[in-house]
Amino acid sequence: MPFYTPEIRTVNVTRYVTPLREGGSLPAIAGADDDFMYVLKFRGAGQGPKALIAELIGGELARAVGLRVPEIVFANLEAAFGRTEPDEEIQDLLKASTGLNLALHYLQGAVTYDPVTVIPDEQLASDIVWLDCLITNVDRTARNTNMLMWKRDLWLIDHGASLYFHHAWQNFEEQAIKPFLQVKDHVLLPQASAIEKSDEKFRALLNEEIFAAIVSLIPGEWLREDGSAESADEKRMVYQKFLTTRLNASGVFVKEAINARKAII
Repeated sequence: MPFYTPEIRTVNVTRYVTPLREGGSLPAIAGADDDFMYVLKFRGAGQGPKALIAELIGGELARAVGLRVPEIVFANLEAAFGRTEPDEEIQDLLKASTGLNLALHYLQGAVTYDPVTVIPDEQLASDIVWLDCLITNVDRTARNTNMLMWKRDLWLIDHGASLYFHHAWQNFEEQAIKPFLQVKDHVLLPQASAIEKSDEKFRALLNEEIFAAIVSLIPGEWLREDGSAESADEKRMVYQKFLTTRLNASGVFVKEAINARKAII
């Protein structure tokens, strides 16, 4: 049995509060029927459901290895929700996102991570770099750190640009064993001096069973929206195989990260 069993609650969106226009896909702060506030990410945004799938898998894998991630929930949006929205762009987005979306618990008072003023310890930095290499997350750079400081702790957000192999689906086995060249731009790479220790630790924690449990959470409707011939279960199996293969070949991306770090320090 895995040490970690993912469980995702479902909430109903009751109130659209404000758009977060710094995000390319217009995420929003919204209220739900559990009386909590969430950062809501829409299936009808330009990146489509695959960004939500990457967010779900990346976030839950981070949680599985002990990194801090806001609670992830499925957020149901009723068809009538956007009818009274005066902004046409937002109204169109809401209409296109009827049904199941994804949301992260809103961390009230959190501030964007500043790499100049906050330097994480080498093990935490290495753990985050290792995870981003595993899931091929291209979006944790100095320009866009996708991390928050909340109650003096570092929290990870925004994994929607991960797992970019799924935008084509071809040769996922080949993609799984490639080094992660974009690690050279990772905002925490200068501090990630213990990535080999992270590799040893996480290879002992993660396994195919955990990957299967996480990908089983992906809603079938998200997997069917691209109109391809494969079934939802077949696509879930591809994600599982990709992650398992990549974990088994982790030495490839660990070596790339170590070499990239040597080149910048």
